[in-house]
Amino acid sequence: MRLEVPGTLRLPVAVLAERRPGATPWADWSWRAVEVLAEAPNLPDWTVLREAEGRTLFLAGRAEVVLVPTDTPNYRDNLSAPEPAIWVVLRPVEAAPGFALHAVTVDSGEAQLYADSGADLLERLPLPEWLRPAVEAFIAAHHVERQHFKRRRE
Repeated sequence: MRLEVPGTLRLPVAVLAERRPGATPWADWSWRAVEVLAEAPNLPDWTVLREAEGRTLFLAGRAEVVLVPTDTPNYRDNLSAPEPAIWVVLRPVEAAPGFALHAVTVDSGEAQLYADSGADLLERLPLPEWLRPAVEAFIAAHHVERQHFKRRRE
């Protein structure tokens, strides 16, 4: 059973990730998320899509961008930034190829939590143009301006 804030919207996405040879003697491979897609091909997670010049492109998997009504200030701040972003979190695992798609978010606060963990690979990508209207519509439907109250110390 999953508890969820009423009005939460889940947008399915797919992620492409790239593996290339490491640039240092301490890492065999360098990984990065390269693109977030609206629709995924009907393939298993971590299917190789292309190999060329030592680089391998994978369909990392499917995830959901979860929009929660209480987080609209973070979404609005993201969209008003000079370069709106979407963050992809790849988590190290024992199974090949060594990572699992853990999360995809447009919430900068949530992304900061993953950055602070230190274990995950967090990739900041430009917000896809196809996703922006859905986020804007969600903000328009759910955003409530909250007044900041400064507490007095007693």
